[in-house]
Amino acid sequence: MTQKSKKYDLEERTFKFAKNCRDFIKNLSRTAANNEYSKQLIRSSASVSANYIEANEALSRKDYFHRVRISRKEVKESKMWLNLIEVDEKLENVRKSLIQEAFELTRIFGSILEKNI
Repeated sequence: MTQKSKKYDLEERTFKFAKNCRDFIKNLSRTAANNEYSKQLIRSSASVSANYIEANEALSRKDYFHRVRISRKEVKESKMWLNLIEVDEKLENVRKSLIQEAFELTRIFGSILEKNI
């Protein structure tokens, strides 16, 4: 597999993460807290994907790693919002899988950044 296709696989994966967070939010109970946390989750999960796309279009190596750092920061923030959202039993497994995906993406971005050192 080429380096370029790996980048685009991660673009697809981060896009799916944002989409899955959006779909998860649609099924939440409407409480004041969930409404606010949901807004934040939408922003941060979409930002993961958007910044990784920007990283792949970076004009310099420095810009690439800067965008990857932002993606890592945003996925960590998404994980926090996922942990704060109140869910019933039927959505708990979905939340757990999203938290696991956030954890895995954090590790992937961290590994990319380690190669910069």
